[in-house]
Amino acid sequence: MNWFRCPESRPWASLRLICFPHAGGSAVAYRSWGKELSAAIEVHAVQYPGRADRLAEPMIDDAHRLARLIAGALVPLMDRPTALFGHSMGAVLAYETARLLEERGVPPTHLFASGARPPHRRDLADEDRVADRDDEGVVAALTELGGSDAEVLADPEMRELVLPYVRNDFRLIENYQRRPGPNPSVPITAIIGDADPHVDRERAAAWAEATDGPFALKVLPGDHFYLVPRQAEVLGEIQRALHVPT
Repeated sequence: MNWFRCPESRPWASLRLICFPHAGGSAVAYRSWGKELSAAIEVHAVQYPGRADRLAEPMIDDAHRLARLIAGALVPLMDRPTALFGHSMGAVLAYETARLLEERGVPPTHLFASGARPPHRRDLADEDRVADRDDEGVVAALTELGGSDAEVLADPEMRELVLPYVRNDFRLIENYQRRPGPNPSVPITAIIGDADPHVDRERAAAWAEATDGPFALKVLPGDHFYLVPRQAEVLGEIQRALHVPT
């Protein structure tokens, strides 16, 4: 099975960037990145099973199992320096994938953790669990976070199609716990929106405790989906961190 979607093949590129979508998201979230990033970077977006062109496949609600499958599929793409970018749930999956890749001797060069609490400080109270809410409660949670997902769920036919994997993804991230083991040595850049109701500056700064490598924090204007209107700034930050001319 094909786990990755490459919006623009660049066989000459010196770097790869693997992008992990948010809960309820799909690879299409990163479709424009392939054209907007430097020609030195080839973008691949993870397509989780159970949605989009993998709709017929069983969904996976265990973060560690999903990360193992992604890491295994990613190894053949590690023939050149490769960085990982994950937004929200995707940041945690990217982190667990980075740990597995490092164990296999093919560590990523950088991890960008966007709009996410760090893996060791999930701080989730029972009343905050979205996966256990009724359909209206799940839609309300998406509306609070912002972005286009809530708009899609306003359509009854789309809701019937999309809501199962949205709920699956919330279950995945809400049940996630970091397992004991050494930190990876991958450099981490945490990026958040200054009005994100899900993660504030103090929580984002704690990503520094999740790596033995260098850490940086970048705060941009915006809510949980700040990266949509601020895409150019996010891509610029990625290129600076990877020492690619902007």
